Amino acid sequence: MRLRLATLLPLATLLSLAPFTADAADPSALWKIVSGKCVPHEQTERDPSPCSEVDLSDGVNKGFVVLKDLNGVAQFLLIPTARISGIEDPEILDPDATNYWDKAWRARYFVEERVHTSLPRDAVALAINSSVGRSQDQLHIHIDCIRPDVRAALAANLDKVTTEWTPFPVPLAGHTYQSIRINNETLDAVNPFRVLADQDSQANAAMGQETLVVVGETFADGSLGFVLLSDHANPVAGDFASGEELQDHSCALVPK
Repeated sequence: MRLRLATLLPLATLLSLAPFTADAADPSALWKIVSGKCVPHEQTERDPSPCSEVDLSDGVNKGFVVLKDLNGVAQFLLIPTARISGIEDPEILDPDATNYWDKAWRARYFVEERVHTSLPRDAVALAINSSVGRSQDQLHIHIDCIRPDVRAALAANLDKVTTEWTPFPVPLAGHTYQSIRINNETLDAVNPFRVLADQDSQANAAMGQETLVVVGETFADGSLGFVLLSDHANPVAGDFASGEELQDHSCALVPK
């Protein structure tokens, strides 16, 4: 099942952008919000609205925005200000490409502000859907709480995740994922797109069919790092490789 995408905006803006929801026929709806509203507003008025943040410090071609998604209490999207279609776009693997995962991980504080509490690193998941498991043709990384059952499965099997791509021991959201351990506290020196493309020949040959999820973890030895999870689309079997399925847009793990 395809996961849904939309954007949360002030009421007046939301009404004017009503066609630009996940169900919209226009796959460029997100791009129009970013390029037609957020970036121009930041450039002319130093106002990122309707985005929450616009970062053009390295220029528009390397910049990004953070936009609140209409779906969920605390879901945000990290979106490039360059026209990049998605996980299949070769530009994301350029040596000097912006590490959007690092930017997304740093932006998780927007989620924390929405839920009014600090979240442990294993409570936040970043996700990008495959080209067949998304509704928008502009790269966007979902930033949100992790599903409680996925968090529990990761905790129970963390010792089985190695520094090589291997099948995760149990299904997650009903699908089989590959997993790999990243022994870095931050993502500033690690680009998950590159990790996927460099170490998984199937993924490198068909990046558009891949979904990628990044979860912060604290390992048994106390070291901080990440677990990367990938899945290859199989639409015939009902698997559209939408890693967003591992997120919980209600943030049920946060005490109410």
